[in-house]
Amino acid sequence: MKINYNSKMHTPIKGVKGMNETTKKRIKVADDLFSTVVSIIRQYIESLFNWLIEKIDIQKASKVISTKGLLVQAFGRIAAAYIILIFNS
Repeated sequence: MKINYNSKMHTPIKGVKGMNETTKKRIKVADDLFSTVVSIIRQYIESLFNWLIEKIDIQKASKVISTKGLLVQAFGRIAAAYIILIFNS
């Protein structure tokens, strides 16, 4: 993803088998903090997508046959969701 899209994916850090206990304890605090931050940000993103699915059924794209059509449908539905949000508040 870094090369093709200039994007970096962050995931929670899992322990490595076979690492000695001294090293494991030394890096545990930093790994736990990083994993917590990644989980918090991920929760906001998942909440946004769940809201979109609930409001406008964004997953329904069975008749889309091109990438351009998919983008038009996705952005159109997102725009509709924000209009619903603005006028129903």
